[in-house]
Amino acid sequence: MTGTLPTVDAVKKQAKELRSALEKDGQTVSHGHALELIAHQHGYRDWNTFRAAIDERPPETWTKGTRVTGHYLSQPIEAEIIAIEAIRPGWVRVTLDLDQPVDVVTFDSFSAYRKRVTGNIGPAGQSQERTSNGRPQLDLTLLD
Repeated sequence: MTGTLPTVDAVKKQAKELRSALEKDGQTVSHGHALELIAHQHGYRDWNTFRAAIDERPPETWTKGTRVTGHYLSQPIEAEIIAIEAIRPGWVRVTLDLDQPVDVVTFDSFSAYRKRVTGNIGPAGQSQERTSNGRPQLDLTLLD
């Protein structure tokens, strides 16, 4: 599978161009078959799997330097993305520089503050990992 996935519109355009090229060689294929061939070129078993991977991409506006808001360990945060890395389709590892440090310990007589955190988030901006109260450990939204 390729690292950067094209948009759905780009893939449909590729399929149309492939159909035209094949027709010039005397081969007629349906648009659906052309989409399947493009999916195979990107390392996916079929068009549906490829389309799902494209749809699960994180927003392209999530880049280094982007400002976000949300929650880390159920505490409100605002931060800047200082590093971002694709780890699988739709999922990225982000490193955040928090505007204000958060206490990551809930024990009354001890504190541990963090200003920089790293976590894996999916297409909805949430981590799979959960806190003891069931909330995502990391839940992000782009700041306007």
